[in-house]
Amino acid sequence: MAKVSVYLNFDGQAEEAFEFYKSVFKTEYSFGFSRFSDVPPSENMPPLSDEDKKLIMHVSLPIMGDFVLMGCDMPKSMGLKVNMGNNVNLNLEPDSREEADRLFTALSDGGKVHMPMADMFWGAYFGSFSDKYGIQWMVNYTTNA
Repeated sequence: MAKVSVYLNFDGQAEEAFEFYKSVFKTEYSFGFSRFSDVPPSENMPPLSDEDKKLIMHVSLPIMGDFVLMGCDMPKSMGLKVNMGNNVNLNLEPDSREEADRLFTALSDGGKVHMPMADMFWGAYFGSFSDKYGIQWMVNYTTNA
């Protein structure tokens, strides 16, 4: 069965961010954290510092239904750079107005609300924000089925 997931890149905050998301969605990691220290040495890979070896190479967290959130850190020592911005929006469509409010409140804590939860002309209860890690979220509960 085909699935949709979103992959998030972090500048050393992947573990903290995913622990936060895990607490909000009350789910468990698919396979735990894979760290850069788990990567076998290769001629094509530059040597990593002890600090970089602790970074997250991959994490996968089911959050709602069949939707999976994945992520990693991007070590600068490997020539990688995270560009935070508005290029990723995660749209959540919960089953109730109460769950919409809970998700909005929990995920926006410490972040920036762009549009508070409100009834919208398209027949939905909607809000949007950036969380404390700079990730863009939308919560859209459809009130008219």
